[in-house]
Amino acid sequence: MVNSIKMIKRIKEYLNLENRIVGINARNRQLIYPNNPRKDFALANDKSLTKKFLEELNVPIPPTYAIISEVGKIGETWNQMQEQNALAIKPANGKGGGGIIVLKKINNEWYSFSGRHYSYKKIIRHIANILFGIYSFGSKDTVIIEYCIQPPEFFTSIYKKGVPDVRIINYQGIPILAMMRYPTNNSDGKANLHQGAIGIAIDIKTGVLGKGYNYKGYFSQHPDTGIVFEGLTIPQWQKMIDISTLVSKHFPLKYNGIDIVVDKDMGPVIMELNARPGIEIQNVTQKGIKEIIENLNF
Repeated sequence: MVNSIKMIKRIKEYLNLENRIVGINARNRQLIYPNNPRKDFALANDKSLTKKFLEELNVPIPPTYAIISEVGKIGETWNQMQEQNALAIKPANGKGGGGIIVLKKINNEWYSFSGRHYSYKKIIRHIANILFGIYSFGSKDTVIIEYCIQPPEFFTSIYKKGVPDVRIINYQGIPILAMMRYPTNNSDGKANLHQGAIGIAIDIKTGVLGKGYNYKGYFSQHPDTGIVFEGLTIPQWQKMIDISTLVSKHFPLKYNGIDIVVDKDMGPVIMELNARPGIEIQNVTQKGIKEIIENLNF
């Protein structure tokens, strides 16, 4: 009898969850296919096209230092970058954050923000690997070298290594869900949940941070520094919402994810647009996308 009651309770919990969240198949069938024409995917998948689109909207983006499309141009272009003290190298058509490295110069040597040394040969090889399409959707790719975001003190006071970002999910031009992704020692300074970063829920209306999440559970402080973030308000939150709304209304993909970072000089800056935003944000925020969309008033 006790086991039967427990089973019934679990079934009810499962059915309640089914009414609130979307899984991968439901996301594709109900959100991606009806709202995102495949012909427009390149606007999100190719960062070069993304930057051009955002520039036309006069939306802040990281300045581009160089674009490399040929192996023979790697050495010459990289030598021109030596006047910079920090920069980001990324594939134009990368997927899942793969291939992105952010470097800073210390005593004329390049290091990641987590302290990993990158020799000249290692950097050249990494750029070549991007061109060969190792990190991308196709068989070959283009390399973008751009300005390195410098987070303001609000963010570095929680954790100094790497750059945290904000993911905002938008549906039909309306921001519906948001989380912050914070680098950790495990993520090597990258704001990628699958590589060890933590997700932090954000109140979409106020910008107040909620609980953090890392596949193991929920918590209120950064796992490496012990700094409590729950209850803090993200600076310039309304500006992030305004940027996200503006871009979403002009973007042909009507179910999208926008990744925003805050630079100490530039303020909120868009890093990426996503044609197929992941569903893990539901675990981070403990809110279901399906339920939110069903309750929207257009």
